[in-house]
Amino acid sequence: MNVSGEAVGKLTRYYKIPSHKVLVVHDDLDLPTGKVRLRARGGHGGHNGMRSITQHLKGSQDFPRLKIGIGRPAGQLPVASFVLQAFNKAEATEIDIAVQECCDIIHSIMAVGLEKALSGVRA
Repeated sequence: MNVSGEAVGKLTRYYKIPSHKVLVVHDDLDLPTGKVRLRARGGHGGHNGMRSITQHLKGSQDFPRLKIGIGRPAGQLPVASFVLQAFNKAEATEIDIAVQECCDIIHSIMAVGLEKALSGVRA
């Protein structure tokens, strides 16, 4: 995932897709578990996969992203270990709901466009 930009960059160049038409769905430590947030653009926020995607899109941050919150690790658990561990039962339920919400948002983006989806319109 830390080098996901390699694949994204190759696909966008091959299919000639402008960066503003690429929707990236990713985890976000800074959102509570299960919280979903759609943004039209933005920085990498310290996320290595997003950093890689930005780099391979020629530095462009002009692409929408759909974030799924995973929360922050408790105590002294290193972030790298935290993001690789399995969710507990309660977290898994929240993530399942968030994934369904993401599917609904993606459907809305395809049906009504990004701008309307950003304002909360759902298809």
